[in-house]
Amino acid sequence: MIHLKYWKEAMSRVLKCALLLLLSACGWQKTLEPAALEQLYAEPLPAPEKPLRVFHIGHSLVGKNIPAMLEQLAGAGHDHRSQLGWGASLQSHWEPDIPVKGAEVENAHDRYQDAKLAIASGSFDVLVLTESVEIKDAIKYFDSPEYIRRWARDARNANPAMRVYLYETWHPLNDPEGWLHRLDRDLGAYWEGVLLAQGLAHGDTGGPVYVIPAGQVMAAFVRRVEQSGGLPGLRSREDLFHRTPDGTQDMIHASDLGSYLVALTHYAVLYHRSPLGLPHQLLRADGSQADAPSEATARVMQEVVWEVVTRYPKTGVKQAR
Repeated sequence: MIHLKYWKEAMSRVLKCALLLLLSACGWQKTLEPAALEQLYAEPLPAPEKPLRVFHIGHSLVGKNIPAMLEQLAGAGHDHRSQLGWGASLQSHWEPDIPVKGAEVENAHDRYQDAKLAIASGSFDVLVLTESVEIKDAIKYFDSPEYIRRWARDARNANPAMRVYLYETWHPLNDPEGWLHRLDRDLGAYWEGVLLAQGLAHGDTGGPVYVIPAGQVMAAFVRRVEQSGGLPGLRSREDLFHRTPDGTQDMIHASDLGSYLVALTHYAVLYHRSPLGLPHQLLRADGSQADAPSEATARVMQEVVWEVVTRYPKTGVKQAR
C-alpha cells in the first residue's frame, strides 16, 4: 500500500505538471516586464582582456564562414568551435531524440565539437546561440525561451564567467510583411519580448543573455546604402545575400559581403572594440578568398556596426554618450 504522504506528494507533482501544461497551452509563460528586462543590462560588461574561445550553436545563418571570418578579424589566440544544422532549433541541439537536420553536412569540418560536451567542459569563454527562423514558428513550436534558458544555465554552471549571447538574425528578403519592417518590429516583439523576457524570467541563468544585433546592423546598413544610391560594389540589400551560379537570388543566406558585415558585428560585441580599420580581404572557412568589399564600403560597414552596437545596451558594450 502506498503511504498517504507519498501519494499526496505524487498527486501534487501531477497537478503541478498539468497546470503548467494548461498555462502553456493558453499562451501564459512567466515573463519579465520591459523595465525589469532593461534593468538586467543597465551596467555594461568589462571588455575582455584576452583572446576568446567561442562556441557557436545554430544553423546556416551562422555557417562556417562567419565564425572563420571572426577568427581572422580577432587575430592570434581567438579560437572557435561549433555545432550546426539546417534550420536547426535550439531544442533540436539540446534534445538527444530530436535529429539536427543536416548535421552530417554542416559539421563535417575540423571545428565541429559536440555542443553538450563542449559546454560541460567549461573551457569556452563565450557561447553564441541563435534560434531557427521563422522566429514566430520557433517560439510557437520549439519552446525557444526555455532552451535559451537551458543552454545559458548549463553554460554558467560549467563556467560562471562564460558570456552567453543571442545572435539576432533575419528572415527572407521577400517576406510579405516587408524585410525592413520585420527587422524593426521583431527585435522587440520576439527576440527581446519573448526569447529574452521569458528565457531570463526564472532568474537561474547566472546573468543576462546578451545580444549580437546582426539583424539591426543589416537594417541600418541597408538604409545607409539605399538612401545614398549605393556604395562601390554594393548597390542594394540583395548584394548582402548569396546568388547561385546561375544568378538566382538566395533570399536568406548571406553572401561573402553579408557574412563580413555579420562577422564585424560579432567582433564589435564580443571584444568591445570598434571594428574601424580591420582588414576587409578575408578567407572563407575552406581557405578560398572571399569576395571582399571595397575599402570605402568596408569602412561604412565598420562605422555602421559600431554605431549600432554602442547604441544598444543589450550588447553588453559600453554605450556612446
